[in-house]
Order: sequence, then structure tokens, then C-alpha cells
Amino acid sequence: MRSCLVAIAILLTSTIADAHIRITSPTPRSTTVLKQRHCGATGSVRANVQTFAPGATLHLVWDEYVAHPGWFRVSFQENGDVFETPPASNGPSSGGASNYPTEELTGTTDAATGSLIIADRIMHPALSLDVVLPNVECNNCTLQLIQMMIDKPPYTTDVASNDIYYACVDLVISASAPPPDAGVGNGGDAGFDPDAGSTGSGGSGGCSVAGGSSAVVALAIIGLLRRRRRART
Repeated sequence: MRSCLVAIAILLTSTIADAHIRITSPTPRSTTVLKQRHCGATGSVRANVQTFAPGATLHLVWDEYVAHPGWFRVSFQENGDVFETPPASNGPSSGGASNYPTEELTGTTDAATGSLIIADRIMHPALSLDVVLPNVECNNCTLQLIQMMIDKPPYTTDVASNDIYYACVDLVISASAPPPDAGVGNGGDAGFDPDAGSTGSGGSGGCSVAGGSSAVVALAIIGLLRRRRRART
């Protein structure tokens, strides 16, 4: 029990320090550096690949550890993990003016990257979205979530931009995917249900941390153990 709590505390400290958002379902590509486009730390590779049928509905859930003024965007890339970066507005880029993106681009496909914007300008406090996947088949496709922050002007679209957090889910879309009632949901990983308090594909007797709600549980357990220790002395 004690080793479990130590592991939880270490993991929570690292996760909260390095991330403002985290996809909790389906299982995302793992990275602790989310400000590097387009899916997190440079050099991150496809992982936790989920398989869905063409046109399937994917329930995307995320946590926002540090709230900022701004919005979220969900995009789909049929081949790879390069996405459109939200374009700056035509406003000035100095003197406190924001020149943050102002367009609502839901449903548009970027000519340069081929990425499709499924939902744009998702406003707080939304932390989930039912995503209808495109009716295509692909072996190297990616779903991207970004958090666009608008409180540190001026906004730039270069690689050094400090205004966006990136997170991705690696996908395969196949007509041969198992049906949704096959036990893993739309042919993919069962992932994490934030209302259930446990991971969807848990192990046997271990401990895990999957999102912000787990932090509350872990801190409560640590507090209880401390009170018991003081009572014994």
C-alpha cells in the first residue's frame, strides 16, 4: 500500500507539473512535454494504437489541470501526425494586442497538411466530445486535441509559440474492426471512464493514475494514513 502511494504521488507531481491538459479516454500517446507540435515531445512515436470502424463514434475525454482563457480544437489526420496550426488573426502583433485566431474552422480541411478540423473553438467548461470519425480506412491516422491559450500575447505561429498544448490518440480505422459491443468499445481500447474511478483495462491488484479525479483520491488516502500515524504516537 505504501509503495503504491509513493508511486501515485511521484506520478501525480510529474503529470501536473508538465501538462495543462491530458486525454484520459481513449488511451493517448504518452508524452510529458505537451508544448511541442503536433502531438507532444519531439520524437514521440505511435503508441496505444486504438482500432475503430469507419464512421464510428469515439468518446473523447480530457482533463484540464491548469485552466486558461481560450478554447479547444479536435482534428483528424488520415496519414501521420502533422496538423494545421491555428492561424493568427490580422491584428497587430505588439502593444498588447492579441492577434489570436478568431476563425471558426469546424469541418474544414487544411490544404497544406490534409488535416480535418472536426470541432473548433470548444469552449470551457467542456471536457469531452463525441467524435464521429471520418468514413475512411487508414493505418496511420491520428486524432489531435489542442488547448489554445489566449492570455499571453502576442500570438505567433512559429515553432517557438508558447500558446498551445498538444495531445494525440493514435488510430487505425478499419472495416474489419470489432463491433462496439465486442467488449472494448468500437473496436478500440476501453480506455478510462472518468466517472468509474478506475482504468477501463485494469491489471490485477496494481495501482494506477489516469486523470485529475485520481489525484483527489490519492491525496485523501495520503491524508488518512498521516492521521492514523499521528494517532499511534
